[in-house]
Amino acid sequence: MEMFHVKPRWLFLKITCDDGTVGWGEPVVEGRAQTVETAVKEIARYLIGQDPRDIEKHWQIIYRGNFYRNGPILTSALSGVEQALWDILGKHLNVPVWRLLGGKVRDRIRMYGWLSLEPTGDYIDLYAKSINENVEGFTAYKTCPIPPMQMIEQPDVLHAIRDNITLLRDKVDKKIDVALDFHGRCTPAMSRRLIHMIEDVDIMFIGKIFITLLFSLKNSEEPVLPGDVAALKQLSSSTSIPIATGERLFTRWQFNDLIEQQAVAIIQPDISHCGGIFEARKIASMAEARNIAVAPHCPLGPIALAASLQFASCTPNFLCQEHLTLGHDYLKVPFQVKEGYVDVPYLPGLGIEVDEEKVRAGIFPGDWSTPQFRLKDDSFAEW
Repeated sequence: MEMFHVKPRWLFLKITCDDGTVGWGEPVVEGRAQTVETAVKEIARYLIGQDPRDIEKHWQIIYRGNFYRNGPILTSALSGVEQALWDILGKHLNVPVWRLLGGKVRDRIRMYGWLSLEPTGDYIDLYAKSINENVEGFTAYKTCPIPPMQMIEQPDVLHAIRDNITLLRDKVDKKIDVALDFHGRCTPAMSRRLIHMIEDVDIMFIGKIFITLLFSLKNSEEPVLPGDVAALKQLSSSTSIPIATGERLFTRWQFNDLIEQQAVAIIQPDISHCGGIFEARKIASMAEARNIAVAPHCPLGPIALAASLQFASCTPNFLCQEHLTLGHDYLKVPFQVKEGYVDVPYLPGLGIEVDEEKVRAGIFPGDWSTPQFRLKDDSFAEW
């Protein structure tokens, strides 16, 4: 098992079997990649010498085999290992992973674009022009319109946010969906105020409304914090705009109460954080029974995207796929977006060929850190 910290902030895992078969995964937590690397090395002590095809057995032992489990570091390490094992199994059987998970339910996968900077009044025209003229033909875009926020923000700040959202939506072609990412910067109180202020704006969905901390009683690990689910459900019930969350939740146990209470319209599991491809399928099946859509989170590298596309290919309630890269830096054949869609991948395993020469050329220490925001009084603000 070999790991590579590669620019800009990713961690790639390569598992080589005794017959020469290679599987790739992406076990990473943004800003904690070096810590995840250590967790993967601990997993390797168990995994080396095992049959890589027994994926569910290994998942159960790695996840449940220690007294302390769950959380972003351990579950992300497990997620990347699990991806690599599916890659190995698919290559061993010469089929894509989606074929092993019940077969495809679609022929192409809807992608959405991302604008990384907060749209402000001076740049709305530029943002809208970029969206309307996108060469990939994306039919949906997501952006974060929220600056660093106080727990109770001043009216002029809220009105400026509303005006920017309204102006952006007005200038973007009506054939293109616009989704918003609050990035966990708002308290529930400020989220309610803002959503009420943009209720009449045609928004696809709003994600990361506020930070949700969910722990499940059902696996007897930690007590539930019911206020978070209750707040999300209350918020969802008070607006016609679909609410999304889930990128910072891990395994089906943390998603359980959110789904059972139908607290949101869309869940956003991250295939590199939630427990891996098969765990994401289990979560999606739970959501399907409650008519909840799935839009996987993926601001990561091309291996995580490849795993997400395998998931999307075979998941009935899949909505659309986030991405940060199409793999031009590290894949021999990058993904291609045509009219806003990527074709279902047919190559064995994860459906990609990693360019190891480029990977080794992109190595860096892995010391990327989460940006730190400050308010006017120099106190901490959510990134």
